[in-house]
Amino acid sequence: MKKLSIIMSTFCVMFTFAQKVSDYKYIVVPSSFESFKKDNYGLSAFLTKNMKAKQYVVLPENRGQWPEEANVNPCSVLNADVINDSNFLRNKIVLEFKDCNNKVVSSQKGITSIKEYEEGFKDALSETFAKIPVSNPIQNIEYKKETEVTEIIPQVSEQKSQASRAEKYSNGKLNLQKIQMDTTQFILVDGNSSVPFATFKETTKKDVFRVKLGSGESTTGYFENGNLVIEIPKGNDEYSKEVFAPLK
Repeated sequence: MKKLSIIMSTFCVMFTFAQKVSDYKYIVVPSSFESFKKDNYGLSAFLTKNMKAKQYVVLPENRGQWPEEANVNPCSVLNADVINDSNFLRNKIVLEFKDCNNKVVSSQKGITSIKEYEEGFKDALSETFAKIPVSNPIQNIEYKKETEVTEIIPQVSEQKSQASRAEKYSNGKLNLQKIQMDTTQFILVDGNSSVPFATFKETTKKDVFRVKLGSGESTTGYFENGNLVIEIPKGNDEYSKEVFAPLK
């Protein structure tokens, strides 16, 4: 019962998290970027200055220097990375922002005709800033989390006996329990993790569901020949088919 309560609490917290850069208040900008091992070309300072101009609070990598609000809720923090994507003709970069699950929330490309490295990389990075919105963090997120957890824990309590007999599914690597939350939605959970693998909500089409993955990504799921199928996003509008078969 305690494990289920933890699972559901984490579930509610997770799905109040933002999925757009502008929904976040805090951005971690590292002192150097992996793609620029030999010389950072002043990109960290340049990115920090421009993110502050868009009203984000820029944090260092050392969590000991974070404000209490960010330390208590590290999933309210995005991690910035500048990737060197240059070729012999052009200086190019990719500005990425990842969430606490290391999932890409935003990826913007910048390109320049300036061949000098420092000036060129900064010019390419500047091109991405036009696509990054001003910070507009979700308000009262803590209140929303507390309210949702309060509402859902009694449901779990009432369903204690049903949860112990929950249906089980496996893709050969993961064994997951299907827990029915109400008549329109259910979740898949891993008994070894407090984070739900996915939540399913009914659509107007029978046996087809809107799915929110534990990573925060939205996709589609459906029943097919008795199996539960999830279309896993791979990026570039491509998906892989993850099939979970019922366990006897």
